[in-house]
Amino acid sequence: MSSCVVQRSPVTGQKRAYGYSWEEEVKLGAQSDKQIQQQYGLYNDEALQNYVDEVAQDVLATSHMRGEGTEEKYKNTEFYFRVLDSPVINAFALPGGYVYVTRGLLGHLRNEAQLAVVLGHEIGHVAARHASQRAFEQQVGQLALIGGAVGGELMGLPGGDILQMGSQAAQLMFLKYGRDDERESDQLGVEYAAKQHYMASEGADFFTTLRRMSEQSGQSIPTWQSTHPDPSARANTIPQLAEEWRQKGYEQNVTDRDQFMRAIDDIVFGMNPRQGFTENGIFYHPDLAFQFPHPEGWQVVNQASAVQMVNEEQNAIIVFQIDSKNDSPQASVKEFLNQEGITSTGGSGTSSNGLNAYRATANAESQDGSKVQFYLYSAEYNGNIYRFVCYTLADQFDSYQNQFAETTGKFRELNDSDILNIRPAKLRVYQADRSGTLQSFLPDNLPLDITAEDVAIANQMELSDRVEAGTWIKIPRQ
Repeated sequence: MSSCVVQRSPVTGQKRAYGYSWEEEVKLGAQSDKQIQQQYGLYNDEALQNYVDEVAQDVLATSHMRGEGTEEKYKNTEFYFRVLDSPVINAFALPGGYVYVTRGLLGHLRNEAQLAVVLGHEIGHVAARHASQRAFEQQVGQLALIGGAVGGELMGLPGGDILQMGSQAAQLMFLKYGRDDERESDQLGVEYAAKQHYMASEGADFFTTLRRMSEQSGQSIPTWQSTHPDPSARANTIPQLAEEWRQKGYEQNVTDRDQFMRAIDDIVFGMNPRQGFTENGIFYHPDLAFQFPHPEGWQVVNQASAVQMVNEEQNAIIVFQIDSKNDSPQASVKEFLNQEGITSTGGSGTSSNGLNAYRATANAESQDGSKVQFYLYSAEYNGNIYRFVCYTLADQFDSYQNQFAETTGKFRELNDSDILNIRPAKLRVYQADRSGTLQSFLPDNLPLDITAEDVAIANQMELSDRVEAGTWIKIPRQ
C-alpha cells in the first residue's frame, strides 16, 4: 500500500482517500470470492440461492450503488449474493460487490423483511467502502485479521505465513470495521430496506436473537457481532431509524413471512454431521468415510477446505485437508517441502492401517524470525490424497511430536454403520394446525445436540409463548 487513492464516495458523493481504487477493490473481491467458496462451500439449494439473490437485488436497487447520480463505475459493478453452507449465524461482504449469508443465519430469521435489513447492511459496507477506508488508515504490517469469519478464527500462529493463511486479499477482507462503520451500515441497511417498503423495524428482533444466543452460550457476542455495537442497543435503534424513513414518506408494510418460510423449509439446521464432527476425541467424516483422533483439549475447526486443530495455548496446530494437486503421498509431502524457506530434515514411506503413506519433518523460519518445526504426513485412501501439516515452535516440537504422530498415524477407514448413516437435522417449517405453547410443538427428543432453547431462539420466541393456529413455526427433525 504505497499510496492512497482519492475518489468520490458512492454514499456521500464527496471525495475522500481510500487504500485502494474501486477497480482494485473489485479485483480483490473477485479473488477472495473464489477463496471463500473453496474454504467454506456454498449451500446446495439452487431455489434458496435464487430466492436470496432476488431479495438482495431488490434491496440493491434502492442503494447508493444504483442511485441516479451514482458514478457509472459504481452503478455498473455487478453484485454477487451467495449462501454459505455454515451453521454459524453470519453475514459479511467483500469489497467490490460480494455479499454472503450463511444457512445458519437464514434459519434464525423470521421473515423476508429481516433478511432485507441484513442484506442492506452488508451492501452498505460495500457502498461506503469501509474496508478500503480502514486500509488507508492502517499500515500494511498492522492490518488486523478479524477472527471468526464464518467458520472459526484464522489462527495467528507461527508459520501461518508459510501455510499461506494470509494474503493481501484476506487482509482487506477481514479488516476490523470500527463501530462507526457498523452504525453507518445499520443506517444504510434500514434505509435500503425501507425504500423497498419492507418493515425495517423487524430487524430489531433479529438483534434480540443475537443477544439471546450470546447469553445462552456464555460468550461475549456471536461471531457476526464481534466488532459491532451492542445488540440490545441496536434493537432499540433500528425501529427509530425505520420510523425516520416512514416520516419521510416511505410506507413500510412488507414482511413476506409466508414467502420466506417456504424458502427455508427443509434447510439444514445446526452442524451437518455428514461433513465431519467430533465425538469422544475422534473426528469422523461420514461422507468421505474416514476418521482420526485429535489431541485431548484441542479446539477443532471444521471447514469445507480443511480441518484445523489447535491446542489451548495456541502454539501448536494441525491442518488436515485433501491434496487435489498430487497423485501420491510422497509427491504431496515433497510439494510442501519444496516451498521456499522450508528445509527438509528427513522423510520416508510408511504403511499405516493398510494405507500407503509418507511422512517427513522439516524446519523453517517465520517472518518474525521464529524457528518453526513441521511434522508432515500424507496418506492415500479411497481415491484421494490426504495431507496433515503439523507444526509448532522448534523448541517445543519434542513436546508435541507424539501427539502429531498419534493423530496422523491413526487416520483410517470409517466403518461404523451408525456413523456412516448419520443424517443432519433439517427445519420442518409449517403453519401450526392448533393453538398452544411453542414447547407443546416440540418432540420429546430433539435431534443431535439441539436443545429446546435453540428451537425457541430460532423461532424468535420463548418456549412459553403461545402459538396461535396458522402461525409459522420451525421445528428441527432428522
